[in-house]
Amino acid sequence: MGFSSYARVLTLLYIYAMTMIASGRAQTFKCNTNEATCNGLVGYVSPNRTTLDDIKNLFGIKNLRSLLGANNLPLSTLSNYTVHANDTLDIAFPCLCKNGTGMPRHRLPIYTVVPDDGLYHIAAEVFKGLVTYPQIQKVNNISDANLIKVGQELWIPLPCSCDELNGDKVVHYGHVVEPGSSLEKIAQRYNTTEDTLRTLNSIEPNTELMAGVVVDVPLKACTSMVSNNSLDYPLLVANGTYAFTAGNCVKCTCDAANNWTLQCEPSQVNSSLWTICPSMQCEGAENLYIGNSSSSGCNRTTCTYGGYNNQTIFKTLALESTCSGPNNNAPNSLRGWRWSYLLISIHLVVLYLHFIK
Repeated sequence: MGFSSYARVLTLLYIYAMTMIASGRAQTFKCNTNEATCNGLVGYVSPNRTTLDDIKNLFGIKNLRSLLGANNLPLSTLSNYTVHANDTLDIAFPCLCKNGTGMPRHRLPIYTVVPDDGLYHIAAEVFKGLVTYPQIQKVNNISDANLIKVGQELWIPLPCSCDELNGDKVVHYGHVVEPGSSLEKIAQRYNTTEDTLRTLNSIEPNTELMAGVVVDVPLKACTSMVSNNSLDYPLLVANGTYAFTAGNCVKCTCDAANNWTLQCEPSQVNSSLWTICPSMQCEGAENLYIGNSSSSGCNRTTCTYGGYNNQTIFKTLALESTCSGPNNNAPNSLRGWRWSYLLISIHLVVLYLHFIK
């Protein structure tokens, strides 16, 4: 055996050993709300120079708008937009919680085996560590990881979760740990805490965080008026992103600057459910459609998106006080205390007048 061949064998053995270590520490996302559905999100690090269209096809994304929204790219962005090696693109997909973990709700993405492929290569290189090869092997019922056939279709079980965090709805983001990173750096980057990440990912204190492992990072989602009987409940959209819903009739954007309230409006794109999108006008509000507001005195009324079913789009009116007076800025409990104090004072005055007669 020549030196180059010997070195290649050692390299492959090293990669195999590191893969086994990483696989042992890789965590599937916990998802204890059985049969719950939500929006999943993972960060894909492109292994080479490519395009949005290639990534869309790799992950089985139905339309480019989903990819653009997850990355807050303009809708005018073309499918041949260049993605450079090591760029990170966020991939949104529907998630289903079952048997204590989350997986894509549909059997997507599907990867077709090409010559010289191996499960490790597919997991570590093609999908850049978002899954491990034992996970691919398990969900596809492959008895021997070394025996896969050219043309064979493999389901790639991307990690996701629909669980709430301390009573709050969040978007669970699959983040692949970079070399030299730490829980502290990840927590700072995504505005969470080390303790939260440790608890969520079952990471013991003083445990070294290995590069290439996927961690579950909770991203704060904007609150919405979507009802729990809507087909898109819960509509979870992370800060700085947008998503299409109601058969693409409605576009919803999350921006922390808007008090973490989901801002929805008619999308102006073709619907995937209806020939023409159902009415988006709120009842009882003349010419007020989803996303529109009207003001009267200190009150502002907004027509908000409330969800959809196979027949209609739900709308609801949201009322908000816009005056900047001290009473309106005070917390509800404080304003209530002031009213109570006023009523007590009036009663005391009445009693005093009664006794001095």
